[in-house]
Amino acid sequence: MEKKNLELAIQLRHELHAHPELSNHEVWTKQRLIDFLKEHTNLEIVDRGRWFYAVYHSKAGRRNVAFRADFDALPMEEMIDLPYGSKFPGVSHKCGHDGHSATLCGFALEIDQKGCENNVYFLFQHAEETGDGAAECSVFIKENNIDEIFGWHNMSGCQHKVVHVIDGTAQCASKGMTIYMEGAPAHASEPEKGINPAFAIPKVIDSIPAFTDSAVNKGVVLCSVVHVDIGAKAFGVNASKGALRMTIRALYEEELDRLQKNLEDLAKAEAEKLGLKVRFEYQDEFPETVNHKESTDKVRQVCKEKGLPIVEMSEAFRASEDFGHYTKIIKGSYCYIGNGEDYPHLHSYEYDFKDDLIETAVELFKGLAAI
Repeated sequence: MEKKNLELAIQLRHELHAHPELSNHEVWTKQRLIDFLKEHTNLEIVDRGRWFYAVYHSKAGRRNVAFRADFDALPMEEMIDLPYGSKFPGVSHKCGHDGHSATLCGFALEIDQKGCENNVYFLFQHAEETGDGAAECSVFIKENNIDEIFGWHNMSGCQHKVVHVIDGTAQCASKGMTIYMEGAPAHASEPEKGINPAFAIPKVIDSIPAFTDSAVNKGVVLCSVVHVDIGAKAFGVNASKGALRMTIRALYEEELDRLQKNLEDLAKAEAEKLGLKVRFEYQDEFPETVNHKESTDKVRQVCKEKGLPIVEMSEAFRASEDFGHYTKIIKGSYCYIGNGEDYPHLHSYEYDFKDDLIETAVELFKGLAAI
């Protein structure tokens, strides 16, 4: 990677870090990325509202290859002292999406200057953290006849600057599930005259170990209770409303669907016994991220040709990633580059993206673009 291009990418990363924006509110971030590409490249820019993409049109135009970066931040305070620290209280880049976007821009500089025999598409996506972004951007695939798509994530707990790959499922499917139950209020001295969800919601919680037992599932299946809310702080009133919030997660979407159905069926049955109304709500929905072996083999090939160290992962990450929306439509692969085995984990106060990963990722992408 050209030294000047790397310097520009790092400077851009620091700018993005200082101006973090939450999912679906990335107005400044998106415009800054567009301005950077307009200033430093001759790429075509296609603005799609909350997201955009840039295009390098090759004279040869053999294939249409896409590369994706996300650019949203997290609702977390910046707790470490950085010269480019977040200017916005309660919002910071604690997952490294600033680095992903800066990398894609650095890659765009290299392709614009040095050329490529394939048409290269640079997709800049909003709202990865909530799972909204890729679902909205997936129309990009068919509209541009994309042949293949690649992406990467920085990953703590993995060897520094080492590329990590896996065939098949790379990250679990998940969603936020809320069960609402409503009965009837009564005076606290006459609980028998009311209908209280406090007796039904624990039955659902108690069922979780049986539903997630490895003996009845072929892959990892998890259900984390994140919040329970029953009644109010009013000692004269018997509770009548309750909500149980859970994150449900599975290696395979079919088992996630089964877990969801089991929880819904049990909640309905317990609600019916007591005469409760019940309803369900879902948010932050992520598909399983599945890598195509043909595409992952290309990552392996590039690493071998460029002398980039590579490790084969033995299992998928439990955390979710919305890149799977793309690989449901077209072949592609999502890989990881290590921050270091002892580096602060993603979504922690101590974390900051490591700038030295940019060049590794750009070199990998350059190799993939040329195949």
